[in-house]
This record gives sequence, C-alpha cells and structure tokens, in this order.
Amino acid sequence: MPPKCLDAVRALGADSLSACQQERDPQSTVLLSFVTHVPARARDLTGPLGWALLLQVTRAALAAEEPRVDRLQAQLKKLIAFPQDPQPLSDSVVATIQEFQRLKAKTSRLCNAADVQLWQRLQRPLQDLQLWRALAQRLLDVTASLPDPPSIHTFLPQIEAALAESSRLKEQLTILQLKKDLLGGVFGQERAAVLLEQVATSVRDRDLLHNRLLQRKSKLQSSLAQHKDFGAAFEPLQKKLLDLRIRIQAENGLQRDLPGKQAQLSRLQGLQEEGLDLGAQVEATRSLIQDNPNHQHKMDQLSADYQALHRSLEDLMDRCQQSVREHCTFSHQLLELRHWLAVLTQKLEAHRGYLGPWDAQSREAEAERLLAELPEKEAQLPLIEALGRLVMEKSSPEGAAMVQEELAELAESWGALRLLEESLQSLVRNQQLQRTEVDSGKKMIFTNNIPKTGFLITPTDLISRHHRRARPLLREGEGSHEDFSQLLRNFELWLQVENSKLVRIIAMKAATAEDLRTRETKLQPAELHPCKYCICGLQKNVTFIQYPLSLFILNVYPV
Repeated sequence: MPPKCLDAVRALGADSLSACQQERDPQSTVLLSFVTHVPARARDLTGPLGWALLLQVTRAALAAEEPRVDRLQAQLKKLIAFPQDPQPLSDSVVATIQEFQRLKAKTSRLCNAADVQLWQRLQRPLQDLQLWRALAQRLLDVTASLPDPPSIHTFLPQIEAALAESSRLKEQLTILQLKKDLLGGVFGQERAAVLLEQVATSVRDRDLLHNRLLQRKSKLQSSLAQHKDFGAAFEPLQKKLLDLRIRIQAENGLQRDLPGKQAQLSRLQGLQEEGLDLGAQVEATRSLIQDNPNHQHKMDQLSADYQALHRSLEDLMDRCQQSVREHCTFSHQLLELRHWLAVLTQKLEAHRGYLGPWDAQSREAEAERLLAELPEKEAQLPLIEALGRLVMEKSSPEGAAMVQEELAELAESWGALRLLEESLQSLVRNQQLQRTEVDSGKKMIFTNNIPKTGFLITPTDLISRHHRRARPLLREGEGSHEDFSQLLRNFELWLQVENSKLVRIIAMKAATAEDLRTRETKLQPAELHPCKYCICGLQKNVTFIQYPLSLFILNVYPV
C-alpha cells in the first residue's frame, strides 16, 4: 500500500479509536457511578419500598444506557476492520471490551442481589405476622379459663403488647397493598400478584385474631375491675378518652395531596380500632356500678362523651374516605384526558404537516374522524373542573394551588388543541376549495351541508322550457360561429366566478341565525335565472335551475 494511503488509513483508525473512547468513557462513568453509589443510596432509603423504588430507577437507567452501548460496539467493529498497524488498536479494543463486560456483569450482580434482598425484606412482615399469630394463639389458650387477679396483671400487658404489634403489622401490610403498581414494576405482575395474595390472606387471619384478643382483653379487664374499686377503674378510662380525643383532633386537618390523604385515612382506621377497644372497656366498667348515684352519673357522662367522640371519628373517616375517592377519580380522569390530548395533538400535527394533494382526501377524512372525538371529550371538561373544585375544597392551600395549576395547564392544552383544530379545518377547506376550482368543468353539486330531504336532478331533466325557447335563437345564430364561441367563453368565465363565490359562502360556519341571514344575503346575487347564456345549453348540455338557496344544486354535463 502506498505510504499516503497507509497514513490515511491510520488517521481514520485513530479517529475511530477516538470516537470509541468518547463513547466508552461516559458509559464507564455511568456504570461506575451505579456500582459505587447503589449500596450507599440503598442505605439512605428506609423500608423495603425505598429499595423497590431504587431498584426500579436503576434498571430504568441501565436500559436507557443500552443505545450508547450499542454505538460503542459498532465503533469497536469498525475499528477492528483496519489491518495496518493493528497491535496498539487491538490492545485498546480488548481493554475496552473487558472493562465494559466487567462493569456490566458487576452491575447485573448488584441488581440481582438487590432484587433478592428486596424480596426477602418484603417477606419479613409476613414472617413477623406468622410469629405474632403463634404468640396470639398461645395467649388466647392460656387465658381461656379466667385466672386470679395476679395472673390477670401478668397476661393483660402481654395482650396489650400483642394488640399494638398487630396494629403495626397491619399498617405495614396495608402499605404493601397500596403499592401494587410499584411491586408490579419491580418483580413483574405475576410475582407481585402472588405476594399481594399472601398479604391479603395474612391480613384476614390477623383481623380474626385481633378481634379475639380484643374480646379477651375486655373480658380480663372486666374480671380485674370486679376486684378493684370504681375510682381505680374509672380514671384510666378518662385519660384514654382524653388522649384519643386529642389525637383525633390532630387528624382533623386538610392534607396536601393524595398520598397524604391515604396516610391520614390509615391513621384514622387505627384510631377507630383504639376507640372500639375503649368502648369495650367502658361497657365492662359498668358492671362495677352498684347503687351509687354519683358513680352512675360519672359513668353516664363518660359513656356520652365516648359516644360523641365515636360519632365524630366516624364522620371524620367518612369525609376522609370521600376525599380520597374524589381525589383518585380526579387524578385518574385528568391523567386519561392529558394522555388523550397529547396523542390527538400529535396526530393532528402530523396531518397538518403532511396534508398534500397526493393524499388530501384520505387525510381529510382521517382528520375529520379525529376531530369528531372533540365534542365527547369537551363534555368531560366541566366534570373534571367540578371534581377539581371539590378536591381543592378538601385539600390544604398548598394542595389547592397544585390542583389549580393542573387545571390551568389542562385549559391551556385544550386551547392549543382548539387552535390546532381551527388551523387544520382551515387547511382542509382550502384544499377542498382548490379541488373544486380545478374540477369546475365536471359535474358539481353544492349544498349547505345540512342533511335534509332534497331532490335529484338527472340528465333527463336537461330538456326544459329554456332549451325550447333557445332553439330559435340558436338557428338565428348559426351563421355567426365566432359570436357563439365568444358567448360560450363568456358563460364559462361567469360560471367559474360564481362557482368560487358559492364555495366560499358554503364553506362559512353558520352558528347563529344572524350568520344564516348573512349567508342568504350573499347567496341572493348568485340565484340563477334564464339569461343570455342559456343559449349555450343546447350545445354544451348546461342546465341552470333556480331552487331555494338552502337546497341549491348546480349540474354541469359536458358533451
């Protein structure tokens, strides 16, 4: 090979090596970042759901880097194709490939290990629930026969601790049930469904044991209360009722967003369980009341306060559940409408950008089909706005501002879609007008696009009184062929002008009665009547018929 060619090949190989290194260095940096920071970031996130979110983000980031890996491999293949002076290039290629494979394998191992560890951590609440079930069953068996007061003092705190652990486990399992989409994205729908089924079964078993423990606790407390005086049993109930009232009042505030409302509802459900426990204790304490009016009055007042607090808690839970349902409905419908707006806008932009004479009619039909969806979706706007106002009323000021911003963005997107619709309709009308003007020598039917029962003009209707009256005039004009040709050209010119006027008038949108009167006024000068051009009908088979403007039809039949 000549020296100049060899130098050119080496220069090209150096350029390929440089491009390969430019693709390799960012990829290596990204992979090293994941290898270095994934464990640290995992430690910063608390709970298994934090691991799930980090794992999902890591996999998405690795998937996003795959195109760069493909480009890197393509550069390496091009680099190997150069035969001159291969040793330094081969070393660099081998080093790059080995580094890439090592980093990719290490990242894959980390992801797999994180997946396994995450699954084990998600199984931990189920395992803890199994241990709790064994403990709860043992407590129920031991306290089946009512023991003496010292035994009650021994087992009653254990039952209360078991109930507290039960509430904690239910809260963890409820959070897992609320994160169905996240679990499906990390483990796949099948594994997530199996896990959620296990969670649902465990929650049902836990609820049964929890209720049995509550009954046993109430029974033990009732037995214990029989051995104490009324004052010793009454004061703890007062303190519990006051503490429960304070905690319920703390949950009476508005939340910012949907996750906050769901968390508030979960806390209220826990308070409801505590309230039921307190109600059972109040009823058990009534057995200590003997013929003491003072004790009877205190107990009645405590029971009335408890009933009022219970009704207040029920009302608060109903409002919270209603707020969660409304917010879920609003978010779902808003997301669907945003997606529909984005898809329709993209399609209409494509039709507006590629609408041309070669496929105008098919694209016009497709555009009209897409635009036909607008009225139905537009009817949903008031419903979504009404839902948004309800959500704003039941959200904190920060949350109401966020909803208001979302509604403003929706209105802006809808306005942009309306502008696009008008632009596309104008473009379609212009295309139709151009085709109409080009085809003016063919048969044309103009209507006002109002679907009414009309009439039909057939070629057999061409023989009319105007033709019969025109025959003598034609015989008189047979001697002057030039006059007849001039008359025909004048008529065709007049016909084209009137054609254009009619197309523009009919293409106008008539939304009100005033618009209809304006259109009729513009059409009046175009009403046809026998004129000097009618003589041409004998030679060109041209028929002009005068009908009401709303059903005006013009037929032209060339020879």
